[in-house]
Amino acid sequence: MLQVDMASAVRTVFGKGPMRQLRMNQMTPGNLYSGGKEALPLQFDAGQLFKNLLFIHGRNAVVTLQVEGDDKDKRHVLIQEIQKEPVTGSLVHVDFLEIELDQAQEFKVPINYVGTAKGVDLGGEMQIFKNELKLKGCPLDIPDEIEVDVTPLEQGGAGITFGDLPLSDKVEMLEKESVTCVTVY
Repeated sequence: MLQVDMASAVRTVFGKGPMRQLRMNQMTPGNLYSGGKEALPLQFDAGQLFKNLLFIHGRNAVVTLQVEGDDKDKRHVLIQEIQKEPVTGSLVHVDFLEIELDQAQEFKVPINYVGTAKGVDLGGEMQIFKNELKLKGCPLDIPDEIEVDVTPLEQGGAGITFGDLPLSDKVEMLEKESVTCVTVY
């Protein structure tokens, strides 16, 4: 799984007016939620936060959050919610969820189909039924994506199922192994 470092500071201002002032000073407010504890209010440099979020967009990523002014040095978090301004697309607010790296969790992992199937070269049509897979495991054991080579698929033959996907022994698949992901007709 992808790992990204982000810097933040504890936020001391609250309310509609101070939040507008914060955003005008190129800062983005956020919250850190941690297993039933009170949320920790944060603020981020808007430009750097935007670049980091753009880099991890659509991917599973563990963010190592360095919080200035907090008693803990580093926290491992997942992005829970991103709020954007609908017209300009600028960041309004970001929520993070603190996790433990040694506890198993569920993740959706994209499937990347590579190659050209033999059946497609002979005039067939490749049909993709599943683009992602649910896995359970420790966050750092979850792959960024699962790459599947479709070159051996022939027209009218059996497709590739979830059970055929190459997975590590450290993760558990939460899908039925008999479900077809891709086939050529």
